[in-house]
Amino acid sequence: MTSEITPTAWILAYGAAFIIGLSKAGIKGVAVMNVTLMALAFGAKESTGMVVPLLILADIFAVIYYNRHTQWKYVFKVLPWMILGVLIGVVIGKDLPEKFFKIGMSVIIITTVFMMYWWDRKKIKTVPTHWAFASSIGTIAGITTMVGNLAGAFSNIYFLAIRLPKNHFIGTAAWLFLIINIIKLPFHFFVWETISFESLSLNLMLLPGILLGFFVGVRFIKLIKEAFFRKMILVLTAVGAVLIIFS
Repeated sequence: MTSEITPTAWILAYGAAFIIGLSKAGIKGVAVMNVTLMALAFGAKESTGMVVPLLILADIFAVIYYNRHTQWKYVFKVLPWMILGVLIGVVIGKDLPEKFFKIGMSVIIITTVFMMYWWDRKKIKTVPTHWAFASSIGTIAGITTMVGNLAGAFSNIYFLAIRLPKNHFIGTAAWLFLIINIIKLPFHFFVWETISFESLSLNLMLLPGILLGFFVGVRFIKLIKEAFFRKMILVLTAVGAVLIIFS
């Protein structure tokens, strides 16, 4: 399998692995870029399974580093709804044709971009904290994480709504997504068949990219200028989403 991968695909894959490391280190808002890069490298549906083991590896690093900041009550509040969303995503995503899957992923990415942009521009930062808000956000996050590994924006909104401090935000998200990504793993193996032993060997070869991204993210998270960085990522993500349709 690895011998058939083009140099361009390798570059895109290592870029995705690096971004996964950055995201799990706490630089939120960049995760959608790894989905775009992996889809361009290996195809939309195949890449969803290939990304999951990479996410789990990065989640483990994040859990080890930020474990002391985890707020478990918020994990348990949204976790059941995310599991429900994953199950819904398994059903609706299994038999989607490649063309519709690409379009669907692109729509989700572009919607996510505009949602994140809207949130940054919103002057009033209050968001409903009723249980219905957590359940709806959790269910949508579960569906999008199963179909396209794109739950980050929805979980960000949830954690912003409950006003978690930065380290609590990162630590809580780390455990939440480690659990969810492990739950997704057997569905990709046995239902969608988007993970194989060959793809797992590729995941191991991409591990240095995750380590480098996590190392850089941990050390520079406080130094990055948020306004410029987020605008850059939003633009690149939107362009990548359009490219998926024509890839």
